Amino acid sequence: MEKYEGYNLRLRDALVGVQFLFVAFGALVLVPILTGLDTSVALFTAGIGTLMFQLVTRKNIPPIFLASSFAFIAPLSFGVREWGIAATMGGVIAAGLFYVALSLLVRLRGEGFLHKILPPVVVGPVIMTIGLILSPAAVNMVMGKGASYTQAQSLSIALVSLATVIVVMMFGRGMLRLVPILCGIAAGYCVSLFVGIVDFTPILSAPWFALPHFTAPVFKLEAVIYMVPIAIAPAIEHIGDMLAISNVTKENFLKNPGLKNTLLGDGLATSLAGCFGGPPNTTYSEVTGAVSITKAYNPAIMTFAALAAILLAFVGKLGAALSTIPAPVIGGIMLLLFGIIASVGMETLIKNGVDLAEPRNMIIVALIFVCAIGGMVLDFGAMSFSGVGLGALIGITLNLVLPKTKHFEGY
Repeated sequence: MEKYEGYNLRLRDALVGVQFLFVAFGALVLVPILTGLDTSVALFTAGIGTLMFQLVTRKNIPPIFLASSFAFIAPLSFGVREWGIAATMGGVIAAGLFYVALSLLVRLRGEGFLHKILPPVVVGPVIMTIGLILSPAAVNMVMGKGASYTQAQSLSIALVSLATVIVVMMFGRGMLRLVPILCGIAAGYCVSLFVGIVDFTPILSAPWFALPHFTAPVFKLEAVIYMVPIAIAPAIEHIGDMLAISNVTKENFLKNPGLKNTLLGDGLATSLAGCFGGPPNTTYSEVTGAVSITKAYNPAIMTFAALAAILLAFVGKLGAALSTIPAPVIGGIMLLLFGIIASVGMETLIKNGVDLAEPRNMIIVALIFVCAIGGMVLDFGAMSFSGVGLGALIGITLNLVLPKTKHFEGY
């Protein structure tokens, strides 16, 4: 078993780094595929984001890989459709700066302050709404709405993708268990080939070397206001991931380099991604799982994974190949993934013992759900709140203003 001994750059760890990128690859490229962003840009920003994180935490670098955040799928999709990629990237940069602001609060006030404004009774329901709001998009893709192929073909392909992911998650062993998304995509793609709905024209016409389609950000107030509150959920996820990697390596990264620095690194990585047109970054628990299995604790391995991601971003045929994946393949996987996101929020409530029999807690959870999922919009002219952002805003506000119930009996 390898012991965590800090950063040690050894060439022999390069192959392990590529292996870790393979673990993250499926989830990394799924976010841009679903949101209309460029997969090559996502690879590039995952690589430079991880290197940025390592630069910020250089005094004691955790073996962490940063890549596309699932929490931002819904807001990215809406933002690209409503304001375009450039304005959405302005919102992504602002979301990263929100992380930076949280890191400054932790630096000034301690970690307890963060838990005070973002307790489980707020974070849990907000995470749940992310998954639930996304679910109609998954169902539409599975049913083949607006596609040239039949609904029966679409359903069969989606079922194969979904079943493969479930089987690998439940019965896979070792490294195989860490790549269920890749396995699902491969199985669904094979069925799509058999059905005859895959078009290879983009692959044949794409060059081997090509610059990713970088997009410069523009700042639009509506997009910024819409995107910033989404960062609450992955910020809490970040804390959980840092705790997990600390347990795996037996090194307390919450103390050194400290949450104030890891949050700062994550935030700067997200803002940097927005500068190029990539999705927001977050710490990847899949890679943490791979670290646990391989006992490869050297953070330099993630440097090699990051460099490999940057190099792959310039392979034109890779991006073209990813663009040929039919919608039902992704839709089948999305059915499970979005449900899992909602389940993670539920787990947050359960693990932290949130008592929903207490009126205060029930009010907070109920209003987050209804306002976020029901389509409510608060329009203040220059800015408006809706969806997950509105739910988060309502949850934080109610948590701060509602008094705790000392004693209650029924209703």
